[in-house]
Amino acid sequence: MTKVLFESHHLYYLPNFVPIIEEMRRRGEYEIVASIPSIMDQKEKDIFHAACKKLSIDTVSDIDEESRIRILKQKKFDVVVVGNVGQLKSIVNDDALAVMVYHGIGLKQSYYNDIDKRIDLRAVESESRLLELKSHGHNNLVLTGFTKCDPLAFNTASNEYNLEKFGLNPNQNTVLYAPSFYPSSLDDLAPILEKVSYEINIIIKLHNFSWYQDRYIYQSKKMKKIANEFPNIYLAPPEDYNIIPYYSLADLLVSDISSTLFEFLYLNRPIIMAECVKLRLKHRIFKKRFFKKMDLERMEDINFGFRLTNPEDLPALVYHALEYPDDKATERFIAQTDYLYKVDGQAADRLVNAIEKKLTGISN
Repeated sequence: MTKVLFESHHLYYLPNFVPIIEEMRRRGEYEIVASIPSIMDQKEKDIFHAACKKLSIDTVSDIDEESRIRILKQKKFDVVVVGNVGQLKSIVNDDALAVMVYHGIGLKQSYYNDIDKRIDLRAVESESRLLELKSHGHNNLVLTGFTKCDPLAFNTASNEYNLEKFGLNPNQNTVLYAPSFYPSSLDDLAPILEKVSYEINIIIKLHNFSWYQDRYIYQSKKMKKIANEFPNIYLAPPEDYNIIPYYSLADLLVSDISSTLFEFLYLNRPIIMAECVKLRLKHRIFKKRFFKKMDLERMEDINFGFRLTNPEDLPALVYHALEYPDDKATERFIAQTDYLYKVDGQAADRLVNAIEKKLTGISN
């Protein structure tokens, strides 16, 4: 049996790993364990362990991080899968295969910078990103597609996710609002959501940090208040850490500086990209610092979504996108290949094949 650790630096990395875990289980030759750093918020860790238990995934944990790392090292995993560099060097043994499935495919430069020479294999979601990473000197790459989106190819949404259960009207269109934590459109768009919700369902799916990080907790508090006030607005709870089932319910996505813009392409449904984001004072004063963090070329190339610059235009843009869903359908179809490689639900299969080839090479 091949011993595999999935090191989930945050709860929201888990959806990227689940399709890989399921593919390894299907092959039946793997002993699988998952873990999350002890230093994370206790509520986040509790949800992570509950989610793993529900998925029948064994976990490793300890009260302090030093002890957790020691336990992981002692287990001598053959493969360690990570979503960022994080604690990789501390937990991976010299002879283990280190695999990166990066947690996001959005608009931030961290995609190119959060990497280490110790990574033996990196899953890449598109040919354009493969070429870009190669230009940065990386050769340990495999073109897979984005594993997180695999379930969308099979429409296997659980009965847990349905509009009536959320108190929403199944006969109305549904908008999924999925803002990032920073930079975020949330402050500007929150007051406008009421106007959109009169004859339209709105599901709000917040970033993990909006629930657990002190700087951003105000965001979940603000959205709780709004969801409680308006019957057509539903706030997904933090226990629903995976956005994928919500994509299937949505006729339209509204997001900002987020991977969701690209993930939702899988379904070729309308997308609104909110450019009305609030910057911290230091980034308003020193804008170059902010732009250094962003993949500006990728941002400028987005032509598959409706761009929202004025928050007050949101209702009109939502109604237009819902009334004319084929507007930009061609651009979205082309973008599927450009940004997601293949939308066949086989990204995890391609990655596991690559892992097995690497393991064979190591053993030889």
